[in-house]
Amino acid sequence: MAATVVLRVAMSCQGCAGAVRRLLTSMEVESFDVDLQEQKVTVKGNVTPEVVFQTVSRSGKKTSFWEASEAEPVPEVAPDVAPGA
Repeated sequence: MAATVVLRVAMSCQGCAGAVRRLLTSMEVESFDVDLQEQKVTVKGNVTPEVVFQTVSRSGKKTSFWEASEAEPVPEVAPDVAPGA
């Protein structure tokens, strides 16, 4: 069963992103996307999150799992305030 793993990876340049791409290319995954601007790496395939995390961490870049709240921001709603309160 294919899984999607999303990581936050501290990448400051194309060289950093290239290092992550090279590591992911060595894995047997369906696809991956390295987004330098968002510092986000998305991997799809028959892999466990731990294996993807360990592999990307070998780049030497600070790596963490992308928080669910970061993946899909929830719009803020102003609380109801009664007029003149």
